[in-house]
Amino acid sequence: MSAVTMVEIWRGGFLESIHRGHAVVCDMSGQIVQAWGDPDKVVLPRSSSKMVQALPLIESGAADAFGLTAEQLALACASHNGAAIHTDRVSRWLSDLGLTDDDLRCGPQDPADPPAHKHLLCTDSSPCQWHNNCSGKHSGFLTLAKHLGAGPEYIDIDHPVQKSVLAAWEDVTGETSPGYGIDGCSAPNFASSLAGAARAMAAFAGAREGQGTRPTAQARLVQAMIAHPDLVAGEGRACTDLMRAMEGRAAVKTGAEAFFVAILPDQGLGVALKIEDGATRASECAIAAILVQLGVLDPAHPVAARYLDAPIRNRRDLVTGVMRASSALTGAR
Repeated sequence: MSAVTMVEIWRGGFLESIHRGHAVVCDMSGQIVQAWGDPDKVVLPRSSSKMVQALPLIESGAADAFGLTAEQLALACASHNGAAIHTDRVSRWLSDLGLTDDDLRCGPQDPADPPAHKHLLCTDSSPCQWHNNCSGKHSGFLTLAKHLGAGPEYIDIDHPVQKSVLAAWEDVTGETSPGYGIDGCSAPNFASSLAGAARAMAAFAGAREGQGTRPTAQARLVQAMIAHPDLVAGEGRACTDLMRAMEGRAAVKTGAEAFFVAILPDQGLGVALKIEDGATRASECAIAAILVQLGVLDPAHPVAARYLDAPIRNRRDLVTGVMRASSALTGAR
């Protein structure tokens, strides 16, 4: 099946650009209840899979053995800005493990947070690995590795940490993964169909504490994300803005190359979305439109308007156009 037009860029009354993509909504039984484009499209979910990658951290007993807090669980699911609220917590986490920045394998990254970036420039400092947007996930990997007594190269595909991640991914997607790519943070990123990714999110949506080891772990991660949206991304980021606007009705997570997922606990629904050209602006607009259609995001909320009918401004701050969701998204329910 072909991709559908999801986002349109208008300028001066002209349709200047379009972004096509695919999206799937699944229920708790794993059935597709709504789809756009090709549900069977094989995808790399990138950082949208971090909640699944964090499951072994809890299910193994490592999280409780090391006394991890909800804030740390949120960071394990995060693609953060590298602000002080993120890096201070990651550095303390590593210290509590008896580890340092050198034990991370995600690589250094200039922080996206303006004050943190300015601080590095003004102090003539270089970014550390804990500034990396995935440093929380990697701290979770290190915690699991230490709990298992495994070696330091936790990103290797044959390492016990990654074997446990693959097992969790295949279980919640209900599929045998066709393979993996290496993510920007150097960890393996396992592929599935788009429907499989949505099925995984629906499993998180239906999970409740006390229902068993897996549902308890899933529920704890969702609750941590919803309670700490500022740690999952940061100021000015779609994940943080949307979760704040929805006030606990959903957890959302972006991934590189225009991937997005959503977990809707009250409805028991999971969403997975991929924009074909990899444009993040389009995935943010499209996921906002789907969240409105599913009734968890108020279209009148300023955050919704910011993504659904986003004004395009030039360097003189003049509004020259608008980015909006296509009728395929806004007209479907």
